[in-house]
Amino acid sequence: MSTHPYDAILVVSFGGPEAPDEVVPFLENVTRGRGIPKERLEQVGEHYFLFGGKSPINDHCRELIADIEPALAAAGIDLPVYWGNRNWRPMLTDTVQQMANDGITNAIAFVTSSTSSYSGCRQYREDIERAREVVGDAAPVIHKIRQYYDHPGFIEPMIDHVKASLDEVGSDARLIFTAHSVPMSMASTSDYVDQLTEASRLVAKGVGRDDFDLVWQSRSGPPQMPWLEPDINDHLEAIHAEGTEAVVVSPIGFISDHMEVMFDLDTEAKATAERLGLRYARSGTVGNDPRFISAIVELIEERRSNGPVRALGNLAVRPDFCAADCCPAPQRPPSRPS
Repeated sequence: MSTHPYDAILVVSFGGPEAPDEVVPFLENVTRGRGIPKERLEQVGEHYFLFGGKSPINDHCRELIADIEPALAAAGIDLPVYWGNRNWRPMLTDTVQQMANDGITNAIAFVTSSTSSYSGCRQYREDIERAREVVGDAAPVIHKIRQYYDHPGFIEPMIDHVKASLDEVGSDARLIFTAHSVPMSMASTSDYVDQLTEASRLVAKGVGRDDFDLVWQSRSGPPQMPWLEPDINDHLEAIHAEGTEAVVVSPIGFISDHMEVMFDLDTEAKATAERLGLRYARSGTVGNDPRFISAIVELIEERRSNGPVRALGNLAVRPDFCAADCCPAPQRPPSRPS
């Protein structure tokens, strides 16, 4: 651990294409090392082409930073904010190089993933360390802040969004929370499911409900690898057969309306609901809600000065510094011979 005071904030995100000709190169970055043929990537890219070849995630990061900067200043925190992505420009390595050029020595990283898992936490820490290795001795020390799935500034906006959706389709609607499916080998070695279940429970409680479903979306792995189930579309089929007439779907596993939300929920799941005759409302993500921006500032201050820890629910707060062996990478099946 560095003994230097923190002198910058680094926002780290997944990244996304911003033009049609960037879609396949972006997907090649996402799937690097998995041997997925270009033809398959072009098929997946059709999701992006439906929206003009642009993911909204980068714009969300720009808006988030534009709100974080004055919120930091209002809190008396005079630190520059940088931004780097895992899979598309601005690439994390380039950002860490810029930080080094600017003389930054010790930064706090805020990652746009609220929960613990390999892909949502440890892989980002590995991305940061890999970027630092490329930059070399001048690279700043970078510490990721803790998970925030149960922070009041995350839960309270989600409650308000669900309330609005219940008003839209009826208070008797089935309450469904969704998150990105992950391989079972990843889920079984992290707190991912427990944390999402607790966040869902907190939001359900906030709207006066103790009944809810947690289901999964956006599966992208090979069929021979077990992933978390049920898929949202399969679940809609099942509950319709049971007599459900209306649903509210809350993307509890996402902080912004990016492609997985826009395609998998607003397009695909909505079409499934319409085909079945279900009344369907997709509630909002936290986005740049002022309460969420304040939560980010609180988390930064918590790390800077050992400030008070705010968390709801029954799960233990994750430590600031994860163990070296936490959230290991999922076991992938061997590649088939060509």
